[in-house]
Amino acid sequence: MKATPAFVLQIATVIAALAPLSALADQPDLKVERVAEGLSHPWAVEVLPDGSYLVSERPGRLTVISPSGEKQPISGLPSLYAAGQGGLLDVAIDPGAVNGLRIFFTASVSGEGGQGTAVFAATLDREAARLQDVEQIFAMNRFSGTNRHFGSRIAIDASGDLFFGIGDRGESERAQDPGDHAGSILKIARDGSAGDPAASGWQPEIWSIGHRNPQGITIDPVTGTLYTVEHGARGGDEINTPERGRNYGWPEISYGVHYSGEKIGQGTEAPGLEQPVYYWDPSIAPGAIAVYRGDMFPEWDGDFLVTALKDELLAHIIRDDTGTVTSEERLFEREYGRLRDVTIAPDGSLLMVTDEADGALLRVYRAD
Repeated sequence: MKATPAFVLQIATVIAALAPLSALADQPDLKVERVAEGLSHPWAVEVLPDGSYLVSERPGRLTVISPSGEKQPISGLPSLYAAGQGGLLDVAIDPGAVNGLRIFFTASVSGEGGQGTAVFAATLDREAARLQDVEQIFAMNRFSGTNRHFGSRIAIDASGDLFFGIGDRGESERAQDPGDHAGSILKIARDGSAGDPAASGWQPEIWSIGHRNPQGITIDPVTGTLYTVEHGARGGDEINTPERGRNYGWPEISYGVHYSGEKIGQGTEAPGLEQPVYYWDPSIAPGAIAVYRGDMFPEWDGDFLVTALKDELLAHIIRDDTGTVTSEERLFEREYGRLRDVTIAPDGSLLMVTDEADGALLRVYRAD
């Protein structure tokens, strides 16, 4: 059942007002294994077919890590713009590849007007420890000189199309312009081509607009629903369910305020602008989102898992059988540093990376 905006607003307001739960009686005991350390601001982790891990590092490094922690650097990355919040960002494995191990990755690159977000495809040659056939399949349509709000994660749907987010590049008004890729969720085919625009005047790749800096994106493998998590300003981090042609409000509405303390736009709601499924105020600085579907923690089935950078925790957002958020459990608070990515491994354990100069790959599993 799709909730109406008013209903979602009511639920979001009530839940955000609740004090987060530090522990729940029926939740499992957890163990955390440090699989590898010495990573430079790792941004994303994916599980390769042989069970090893592919990790992107923001300064422009791609590393394969064995389950025992042995590292294999991968060469062949294109020239990237690694400064501020930019660099090598997300990485995803192409499930539809016919020949070889094909991957997609997002990165900030330099070009006319400054820098912006791009999407690449490549083949990972494990024997040569190198990327082959590297191709830039997409670049945002307006580069600028700021070093922030590049986005960007990738989610691949059942048909093989790519969804990914690009932030407003620190220029908030761009998020309301459907002719500008900044501040949007976008959709492209595996070869980088786009479908029809959602409406007249929209860029054909743009799925939804009004996003500040969406750094988390996932598709529920059971329902097929697309979810994103994005940074607010001083408060107003949001989980959204982006739908084609919809406007998610930034900077016209927000549940936070500017860093100066000034009101943002029209307040928390306005006609024609969508409400979040859930929000945080004050901000936790979310890094990634996953919907838990796995065998190791059956009591978490369908719940959201959201990493936090500023608050250095994993938020377990508990939902009932209708998908309604009922409570939030905060895990690992201040224990491991800034948590950037969270991925569900094939065995149902969690994989996380810490966005630190001496970053780590962590595996979370059931104690019993």
